[in-house]
Amino acid sequence: MGAELNRDPDVRASVAADASGMYMEPDAVARPKTQRDVAEVLRRAVVDRMAVTTAGGQTSTTGASITDRGILLSLRALDRILDIDPVKRTARVEAGVMIADLARAAGEQDMMFAPDPTSEVEATVGGAVACNASGARTLMYGPTRVHVRALKVALVTGEVVELRRPPVLEKNTVGFAFAHDPVDWFVGSEGTLGVVLEAEFDLLPKPAQVMGLAIPFRTEEAALAFVVEARESGAVRARCLEYFDARTSAIYRSPGSTDPEATALPIVYVEQTYDGGTEPPFEPWLELAERHGADTGDIRAYLDDAALREARRQRHAIPAAMNERGSRFRPAGGRKVSTDWAVPYRKLAEAIASCRTSADAHGVPQPFVFGHAGNGHPHTNFIGSDAAAVGRYEQVVEETLRMVFGMGGTVAAEHGIGKIKRRWLPLQMTPLQISVMRAVKKQLDPHDLLAPGNVL
Repeated sequence: MGAELNRDPDVRASVAADASGMYMEPDAVARPKTQRDVAEVLRRAVVDRMAVTTAGGQTSTTGASITDRGILLSLRALDRILDIDPVKRTARVEAGVMIADLARAAGEQDMMFAPDPTSEVEATVGGAVACNASGARTLMYGPTRVHVRALKVALVTGEVVELRRPPVLEKNTVGFAFAHDPVDWFVGSEGTLGVVLEAEFDLLPKPAQVMGLAIPFRTEEAALAFVVEARESGAVRARCLEYFDARTSAIYRSPGSTDPEATALPIVYVEQTYDGGTEPPFEPWLELAERHGADTGDIRAYLDDAALREARRQRHAIPAAMNERGSRFRPAGGRKVSTDWAVPYRKLAEAIASCRTSADAHGVPQPFVFGHAGNGHPHTNFIGSDAAAVGRYEQVVEETLRMVFGMGGTVAAEHGIGKIKRRWLPLQMTPLQISVMRAVKKQLDPHDLLAPGNVL
């Protein structure tokens, strides 16, 4: 039966790692085949007082999808696309559906699933809901939360509730505002309040045409100044503005490269949609790039579906390379140390420079920097060779996060808090806010069994 618990050491080891670089073996693994099985696992867990941590594709960079307490509940088998409605432009899917599969199914009906985390071929929609995932296109379309219309959630008791966004009213003064929409309680809650079984998403019309450009710049400062003007210029309208510093652009250019010291020029990757039957809007981008000293003779253009898929593959090669390099040092207590902080986009250059200064002050190698520059949201990755190196890098991260929050930023923009970043939650949230979160958690999970160690 799908509700059975598996305690085999090899099975437990197979789900003990995610993209965070951490390793935590659960006491047991449950691989339910149906939603009813999930409810049964939860009911038994309450009786036995066993903790339950939900997992999908285990692409979490924060340790949210692994545990060393109780049951690891894998929802990979809940992988049905239940309905795609081209009239209402909605999709209803189970939590274990891969994001790429949903995107493909929507595309076949000339619609688009807007959230596009880089790990879409490995990540599930349940995971995207759990951490409110974003991606490159967030610049234009927003994060997962704004596309969620309804959820089906299993509470820790095994009770299944169906939640739908309330109608949008011009005026509504009923109760506390944060209680108006229970869907929002679960989006971004990282498995701490309930188990998402199904989600209904809004879909968007598929763009007629998309143009991608990879534009190299001579300096980091020039590239990031270009990003600011691209955000504010009326001549271009980007749906994504992605930045790759010199070292990560070497991986972007040659995804198979294994040379950690390889360098190239920094790159900004942009995409813009445009009407069918018209010419790609290349000239406005070229003029903007020239004003910022870009190497315009080496711009790469991506103008059809196959080329755009290749651009995505090149971008995905960067976090994949970071994960692989970090995993080499796991036996010595090392791992990849990554961030997903964000600042107002005009302050991004200053924030990255401060992070680099902090690395120098601690005598550690410079981070690999890449990510969603248009949102002021980069990823800084360090590779710690052992536990001591990880500790030094985390000192750099904490200094950077304090600076980021002082700039009006956030310590976590798209990956959530998980286990790794919970120590930094108080940098951003007041004791009052945290106590309210604990109160909600206590109401929905009175025995503190769901996702122990995540967020709180």
